[in-house]
Amino acid sequence: MREIGRFFSGFANRNGLPVAIYLLVAVSTWIFVLVILPQLTMFDFSFRHNLPPPKIGGPEDVHTLEQYRYFVMGNEITGGGVNTLDIAVLFKTLVAAVFVTIIDLAICYPVAYLLAQSSEGSAKRLLVLALIVPFWVNEILRAFAFRILFGATGVINGAGMQLGLWDAPIDFIGGNVALYAGLAYAYILLMIFPLYNAIESLDRNQIEAARDMGASWAQVHRRVVIPYAKPGIASGSTMVFMLTAGALAAPQILGGPSSLWFTQIIYQWFNSGGNWPRGSAYAVILLAICIMFVLLIMRVFKVSIGEIGR
Repeated sequence: MREIGRFFSGFANRNGLPVAIYLLVAVSTWIFVLVILPQLTMFDFSFRHNLPPPKIGGPEDVHTLEQYRYFVMGNEITGGGVNTLDIAVLFKTLVAAVFVTIIDLAICYPVAYLLAQSSEGSAKRLLVLALIVPFWVNEILRAFAFRILFGATGVINGAGMQLGLWDAPIDFIGGNVALYAGLAYAYILLMIFPLYNAIESLDRNQIEAARDMGASWAQVHRRVVIPYAKPGIASGSTMVFMLTAGALAAPQILGGPSSLWFTQIIYQWFNSGGNWPRGSAYAVILLAICIMFVLLIMRVFKVSIGEIGR
């Protein structure tokens, strides 16, 4: 609290008290009304029975663990069965989110390094512009573009058969190739810019010194650049993982017939299923696992929450 008070006092001295008060009220309102309050409401919903509107608030409207038991046991609560379908979908979603995060990290690290350490002046501005401009297109349109690109009669299959690389169309949709590619592309900027911000502040003299001492480029990156860029790696990985695990539009558009994302189950409970308490419980489970992933990333990379936020 003392650090917050010092920050507010310093900000007020630099920008004036009215601006500081406005910022404090706006940020507090945003955090409480748009973040904390909805989450608390959903958390409370997850411990309720699914009752018709006339019974809500009545004697039957009590807290229960029924929705969480359903996630674990399904309809066979008393028989000791396991809800293997929903648990398997959650596990598959998390594994896919990790896979997409690794893809983005592998693609974005060299791009961010080139942008931060090699490019200068107009070349850097052109590279940044080339990264940003495609994202002016709506996310839904980009997802449909990927479906056209990877479809049975799409550009990739057409080019591959024209070149004689394969004889029949490859089912990129059914194999989830289009889904992984679309998700990786959708959140690629959230990986590039944290990496760029971290690597840009690295003194080039450290890289040159390592090269002068005989270190190979692999050793330079492994011992100099990557350790320095750990906060950017952790920040980018956290954002890509959480947004991928919580994606809904891309899995619905690019997922194959047998593909099911955990967010789609949540959507079904809230809408077609009409069971808001169960949908809330599933959403809380996903949120809790994502938070645990963030804590794991912080421990693996040995960074604090302040370094990730920076």
